[in-house]
Amino acid sequence: MKRFFKIFLIIVGIITVFLLAFISFAYFKTKSFKEKSIERQKRVISFQSNDSNDYFEYSVDINKSGDFTEGFKFLNKAVELDPKLHLGYRGWIRLRKMRDFDKALEDFDRLDSLTPKFVDAPWGEDIDFLRGECYFGKKDYNKGIELFNRNIENQKEDWADIHSFVYLGLCEYELGNYEKAITEFKRALKQTENVPESYFGMAKTYQKLGQIDKAKENILKAENNMDYKRDDKYNEFLNEIYMSEILEFKRKLN
Repeated sequence: MKRFFKIFLIIVGIITVFLLAFISFAYFKTKSFKEKSIERQKRVISFQSNDSNDYFEYSVDINKSGDFTEGFKFLNKAVELDPKLHLGYRGWIRLRKMRDFDKALEDFDRLDSLTPKFVDAPWGEDIDFLRGECYFGKKDYNKGIELFNRNIENQKEDWADIHSFVYLGLCEYELGNYEKAITEFKRALKQTENVPESYFGMAKTYQKLGQIDKAKENILKAENNMDYKRDDKYNEFLNEIYMSEILEFKRKLN
C-alpha cells in the first residue's frame, strides 16, 4: 500500500510540474502575443508598417462599425501596398456597405486589369456578379444584363449564384421586357423552387401583363417561401425583399 501511494504521489508530482510548465508557457506566449499586437498596432497607426495585411486587418473592425472615413485611411494604404490582394475587398465594401457603385466599379475594373485571364472572386463572390449589382444599383440595366450573363458563363448555369437569374429578371422587368423577365425568374426556379425573390418578381410582372390570377398565385408562393429569402444581418442587398411589401402587394391584388 505504501508503495502504491509513493507511485501515486510521483505521478501527481509529474502532472503538476507539466501543468505548471504549460500554464507558464501559455502566460508568456499570450503576453508576448499581446505585446507584439500592440507594437504592430502602433506601427499601423503611425503608418510605419510595410505589411499590407496589417493595415487591412486593422481596417476591418473599423469599417464594420460603419466609420468608413477612418477605416478607409488604413484600407487605402493596404490597397496601395498590394492592390491585387485588397482591391476586391475595398470594392466589395463600397458596393455592399456604402452603395458607392462608381467607386466600387473602379476597384473591380482595376483588379480585373491586374489579373488578366483570371476570374477574380472578391470576398468569395464572382467579380462579374458584383459588377452586375453595381450596374443594377446605377439603373444601367442593359449593362447589368451583360455582366450577370457573363457571370453565368464564368460559373456555368448550375453553379452560378442563383440571384444572377433573379437580377436578370429584375433588369428585364425594369426595361419593360415582361415576357423575358418571367423567363429569367423561371431560370432561378429551375435551380430550386424556394426563391421568394423570383416569385415576387413574377407576381409583379404578371400584374403588368394583366394576368391577375397568375400574379396572385405567385405572390402567395413568395409569401410561403420567405424563410428562404436572401438575407444577411450585416448587409441589405439591392434585391432584398421584405414580408411587409409582399403583404402590401397581396392586399392591392385582392
